[in-house]
Amino acid sequence: MAWARRALAGAASGGPAGGPAGSVGEGLSGGYQRRWETRGEGRRGRGRSVADQSRTSYYGIAPIHKPPWKWLVITYFYLGGIAGGSYALASIAELTRVPAYGSITRAGRYISLAALAPTPLLLILDLGRPQRFHHMLRVFKLRSPMSVGTWTLTIFGGLCSLSALIQAAQDGVLGRRSGPARLLVTLPSRWVGLLGIVPAFFLAGYTGVLLAATAVPLWTKSYLLMGPLFLASALSNATAAIALALALARGTSHRTLARLERLDSVFLLAEAGLLLAARAHLGGVIARPLREGRVGGMHRFGVLGLGLGLPLALQLVSQRYNRSQMGGGGTSRLATALASLLVLGGGFLFRYVIVMAGRQSADDPQATFELTKGS
Repeated sequence: MAWARRALAGAASGGPAGGPAGSVGEGLSGGYQRRWETRGEGRRGRGRSVADQSRTSYYGIAPIHKPPWKWLVITYFYLGGIAGGSYALASIAELTRVPAYGSITRAGRYISLAALAPTPLLLILDLGRPQRFHHMLRVFKLRSPMSVGTWTLTIFGGLCSLSALIQAAQDGVLGRRSGPARLLVTLPSRWVGLLGIVPAFFLAGYTGVLLAATAVPLWTKSYLLMGPLFLASALSNATAAIALALALARGTSHRTLARLERLDSVFLLAEAGLLLAARAHLGGVIARPLREGRVGGMHRFGVLGLGLGLPLALQLVSQRYNRSQMGGGGTSRLATALASLLVLGGGFLFRYVIVMAGRQSADDPQATFELTKGS
């Protein structure tokens, strides 16, 4: 090439094309510096910032693929949490042998089965090839949250269905003299419930572990808090579902509703504390989807405001007012129903925000570089 010949001739003769006489290597490596080698000269000794890394790496393209999860998985997370939490609360209430808790056990059994019924279909529809869903049951991988979750859902589904059938037989729904009803009432419902408590708790909280096992920065940064956070949310949603069902039913005592409200307040406080702790641990860059845009607004006003803050305030006011009016710590059905609806709506919104914020986090190169910085 002509420019190469002129450069070589100038380098050999010290002419204007090559500058001072010297070797070709000096002309190319000594007099030329790449832009990335001099970009940080003013702050030599310091590593590149997250902004620099995002500008000079991947050209703004996300380093990781965002998960395709949307409404099907969000709904599965929500219903699975209610199913596991309701079953656990119903079994614990039955183990206490307190007669007043019989309505909690009854409502929890039915709610658990009703919430669990659509979850297998939601998982099958979310698969890339739904016709191969049975392949997930061919092996059991202890280190795979997806495999463990599939088997947990299968085992829990059997125990949950059996407990609901026993409850239906005891309530006379299946008839008093039919063969299946007479067989079911002889089964030890407490032992069946005790066997189902462990998979119920696992189902309620493993969805958070499943998210934390991915490479999405917003999910995996606070991996130790995701499981307890989803478990607390599931228990608060389950308590609200049972309280709503009993508030709409006749014959439920005000004391029972008051106990459920107090229990729900404990779960809501735990959920709020874990959510704020996880938010603080994320840092400014990774937590950006929870602060900005439509998802950030839903997180502040929907989850923290309407889903946690307002129900807690409503429960506190209701308990104080009814304690002075009823003298026994009771609560009104209307207040219980309203607070329960807010908790249930906030629980679904919480899962929507976490999933959608995680998708935005996966699309943000700065979040990925912040997560891996120093590792």
